[in-house]
Amino acid sequence: MNGIHDMGGMQDMGPIKYEKNEPVFHALWEGKIYAMSAAVTATRKLRLGLRPPIENLPPVEYLRMSYYELWLTSLTERLVASELVTRSEIESGRAALGSTKAALAVSPSDAVAAIFRVPERRKESVPPRFQTGQLVRARNINPVTHTRLPRYARGKAGEINQDHGVFAFMDTNAYGLGDKPQHLYSVRFSARGLWGEQAAPQDAVYLDLYDDYLEPA
Repeated sequence: MNGIHDMGGMQDMGPIKYEKNEPVFHALWEGKIYAMSAAVTATRKLRLGLRPPIENLPPVEYLRMSYYELWLTSLTERLVASELVTRSEIESGRAALGSTKAALAVSPSDAVAAIFRVPERRKESVPPRFQTGQLVRARNINPVTHTRLPRYARGKAGEINQDHGVFAFMDTNAYGLGDKPQHLYSVRFSARGLWGEQAAPQDAVYLDLYDDYLEPA
């Protein structure tokens, strides 16, 4: 969707600040949120991915929150949407009277494994729409739901650099609407093709884009 979270290529957002010797977590609660998110994700009971609840935040709220505040918001909304807890239970910190006490949903080892899980290459035989070296154009789409196609690349021409194979299409997968397996490509865009003559001629951006994002140039 077209939201404040899609900051790539936007002007006047200020310089990127780097923190020397930055710790993994700045506070204990951040690590707890990360662990909780991994544990709940490992149950495979969530109906939404991490990003949709964050992308639905009003811009002022998105910009106000820290990184792990966004994660906490997403975890809360996904738990409620998946009917694993109620909003009143979240607010009170206690299970509702009469609710069934569930057994351990996931083992500690499975929760740890979920942290390191990466999207799996699918085994389905899906014909690719494009070939390495082919010129393509990112479709100029403006979806109201989650997408991995950044705004700054829409309508711009690039070249297929590599075919990664077949993967789940995250635009539908993030909502539990099916995997819609298709090819995922590394696409090379020249910096000048994206931002004009003021960009350095030798610079380029490589984006991983699905079949559904591309059309022949």
